[in-house]
Amino acid sequence: MNVADVMTQKVITVTPETTIADAAGLMLEHRISGLPVVDEGGVVVGVVTEGDLLRRIETGTERRRKRWLEFLITPGRLAEDYSRANARKVGEVMSTEVIAVAPRDSLAEVVRLMERHHIKRLPVIERGRLAGIVSRANLVRALLQNLTEPSAGKAAGSDAEIRERIMAEIAKQPWGPRASVDVRVEAGIVELYGSITDERERTALQVLAENAPGVNAVKDHLVWVEAMSGLVIPAVGSEPPANG
Repeated sequence: MNVADVMTQKVITVTPETTIADAAGLMLEHRISGLPVVDEGGVVVGVVTEGDLLRRIETGTERRRKRWLEFLITPGRLAEDYSRANARKVGEVMSTEVIAVAPRDSLAEVVRLMERHHIKRLPVIERGRLAGIVSRANLVRALLQNLTEPSAGKAAGSDAEIRERIMAEIAKQPWGPRASVDVRVEAGIVELYGSITDERERTALQVLAENAPGVNAVKDHLVWVEAMSGLVIPAVGSEPPANG
């Protein structure tokens, strides 16, 4: 999937001349945290977000510093703080550094940019013009669609084939405890046996087994061997094997 597959094409925008009041009203009305700012030609020139409206004189949240500290801060920085607290137009508070993606970019690139820049939505730009917006909500919607769609071409197979598939997947994973874990499958019920050295491996193995086609349930009999002390801690509610 790429950006074009999940983006919202109908985008609510503002201009640099839009009032702060109108921008705030649009965010609240449409339940969005930010708005692309476009010029008369539809070119994105900035972004205004809820974060740009937090330090305001109207709410008593403008940035206040001790008097002696102001002498250590450049006049330009103090002037910027004043503008953000008192501005009346979007162009006076917006960020001009626009982090954007293209319609053919991958969703992995979208997530990378969101995490790196700590943002929730990205304008989608094509040939210099705004083509859409992709947000965290779009990604969650795509996730839900894929989770609820039936898996095509994934035959369950016999218990032996399910076991073989799970063991092969464990072997592929860089964290997979290949030598210390065994898997038994009967009537689609997977039982995990063996030892792990990190409790996070337990969850990962359960997730791995649950995702194998044909699996109806997963039972955990893994024991955790604490690396430093050698202490063996069984799984909660674990039972010994039926033949052991």
